[in-house]
Amino acid sequence: MEKFQAAMLLGAVGDSLGYRKGRWEGCTSGSQIQKELAALGGLAALKLDPENWPLSDGALMHMTTAEALVTDFWCLEDLYREVVRLFVAAMVSLQGRTPDPSTVESCAHLKPNNFLLAWHTPFNEKGSGFGAATKSMCVGMRYWQSERLENLVEVSIEIGRMTHNHPIGFLGSLCTALFASYAVQGKPVVSWGRDLMKVIPKAEDYCRKTIRHMAEYQEKWFYFEAKWQFYLQEREIEEEGQNKPLFPQSYDADETDKVYKSWSSEGRGGHRGHDAPMIAYDALLAAGSDWGELCKRAMFHGGESSATGLIAGCLYGLLYGLNQVPSGLYQDLDKREKLEELGAKLYQMAATEKKHSAPQLLVHAGSSHGS
Repeated sequence: MEKFQAAMLLGAVGDSLGYRKGRWEGCTSGSQIQKELAALGGLAALKLDPENWPLSDGALMHMTTAEALVTDFWCLEDLYREVVRLFVAAMVSLQGRTPDPSTVESCAHLKPNNFLLAWHTPFNEKGSGFGAATKSMCVGMRYWQSERLENLVEVSIEIGRMTHNHPIGFLGSLCTALFASYAVQGKPVVSWGRDLMKVIPKAEDYCRKTIRHMAEYQEKWFYFEAKWQFYLQEREIEEEGQNKPLFPQSYDADETDKVYKSWSSEGRGGHRGHDAPMIAYDALLAAGSDWGELCKRAMFHGGESSATGLIAGCLYGLLYGLNQVPSGLYQDLDKREKLEELGAKLYQMAATEKKHSAPQLLVHAGSSHGS
């Protein structure tokens, strides 16, 4: 349970570090951010508090998704209706935190009062951003067991396309959910990217089954896969047995920014659903259990640093817990108690989940799961 709580906490820590009240999130130079960090006394000297280091909209949407996942729903349709209700309500609390435009636009299409079509949003040409990826690690925590893979695929896609109905957006959601489940399962990090490539066809099958927007999805789908394939080749880990990722010799802040830009499609590393998880994953591969190194690569760069920080921090928490993280970073963190409570509940709900035969029906063990 501690690691689930650490995951929710450190996701929020990564988000608030990368965000720095909009200042670092908006800065396009990693070396500039790292200079400012040094002037503040370095990472270990920071004390994160709600006033100076608030959470961005990304962390709040991850919490909102987690809140829906720990309610006592009877079937997945009920879960989706609850997510819709909470997302629409969340739009009010995000004011002043410059929320992701696609999220705001799509939430206007969600219909909390329409029982059948509550979560069906139109295909969105602009829905390829990182916002679906940053809110779905909790989906992987809720459905982490390998026999729950079908649930994980369906729920991450449906929750992803509520706000980002575009394959580059909602496949990002599948990716972070999947990586979170692999972290809990204890799979070696180096194999996650390869395993993602094996699960994408299941996502395609699911989307075909729900017969929505397949024509619009087709070519964008290929883009997501091709980008990941290219990344795995670049790190020389695309084949089974290739377990030593290849990193450039010199990898300072400017070099990192350049590499991250090359993975993106619009010159801002981490801006979309394919490269926000990619940067977080790359940082985890390189840093191992070294929290400071993870922050340097995932939270302090010239791209979408709050998005990549949120994903990387959450996955790090599931892998390594809080031991190596300076306590000043989470002691007085914005919404700390709520984050820990959500982590504990996700752990309990995942543990008490009953096996179910009907694919759509999720039956819970009464009220014994402590939510």
